[in-house]
Amino acid sequence: MTRIGFIGLGIMGSPMAAHLVAAGHDVTGFDLSPASLDKLVADGGKAASSAQDAVSGAEVVITMLPNHPQVEAVIDEVAFDDGTLLIDMSTIRPSTSIEIAKKLANVRVLDAPVSGGQTGAVQASLSIMVGGDEADFAAARPFLEVVGKTIVHVGPHGAGQVVKAANQLMVGGIYALVAESIVLLEASGVDPKAGLDVLAGGLAANRILDLKRESMIAREFQPGFRIDLHHKDMGIALDAARAADVALPVTNQIAALVAAARAQGYGSLDHSALLKVIENFAGRS
Repeated sequence: MTRIGFIGLGIMGSPMAAHLVAAGHDVTGFDLSPASLDKLVADGGKAASSAQDAVSGAEVVITMLPNHPQVEAVIDEVAFDDGTLLIDMSTIRPSTSIEIAKKLANVRVLDAPVSGGQTGAVQASLSIMVGGDEADFAAARPFLEVVGKTIVHVGPHGAGQVVKAANQLMVGGIYALVAESIVLLEASGVDPKAGLDVLAGGLAANRILDLKRESMIAREFQPGFRIDLHHKDMGIALDAARAADVALPVTNQIAALVAAARAQGYGSLDHSALLKVIENFAGRS
C-alpha cells in the first residue's frame, strides 16, 4: 500500500483515483467539488480539506487538473515532502512542465498526460506519455499501470506534453475529416453508416471511426471530452509549434475549426461536435 495524494477529481481524475483505491492504495483526494469528494469516499478513498492536506505525508502525488494555471496554483500553494514523486497527468504547456521540474528541486517530477478520454479513464485503458527522468518513470510505472494500458517514457521533462499536443492535433484533424466524410455521404444520398463501415475496414481505419462513427451519425454529442478542453489543447499545440520554430499549417486550420465550435456555442459538447461546424459551413445544418 502506498499513500497517494490525488488532486483533481473531475470526469478523468475521479475514476482514476477509484482504480488506485481498488488496487489497494491509500488515496486521499482533493477537489473543489464536494460531490467529487463524496464520490471518492464512496469508492473507498479519503477526502482532504485542502490540496495541502492531500499532499502531506503522501509518497506519491498525482495532479489531474484543467490547465496550467490550476497546476501552477497547486505547486505554489503546497509544500511537498522531500523525495515525493509528483506525477502531473494534466494536459498543459511543455514549458510549464519544464519550469515545475526546475522549481521543485526536492521533488521527483514527471509530466504524464493521458489520451483516451472519459471512457479510457473509466476502463483503465488510458495511453500515458511520460516526460522526466528514467528512474522516476520506473518508480511511477506501477501506479500508471493501474490506470493505463499503453505507458511510454518519451523523453525528458516536457516531452510528455509535446507528445500529448501531437495527439490532440491528430485527434482534432481526424474528427474534422470524419465530419466532412459524413456531410459528403449524406449530401450525395449515400447511407453514411454503410459508407463509414466500409471506410473503417480499409486504409482509412482509425479509432475515432471505431468508437464514434455511430454517435456522430446520430448527432449524439454527450461529452466524453469537451470542445472547450480541445480548444485549450490546440492552443498548447500551437504554442509548442512556436517554441520549436516550426510551421504546422493543418494544425492551424484544425485550431480554427475548434475555435469556431466554441464561438458557435458548442463548447460544452463532445469534440465530435466538430460535425456541427462542418455542417454549418456546408449549409447543411
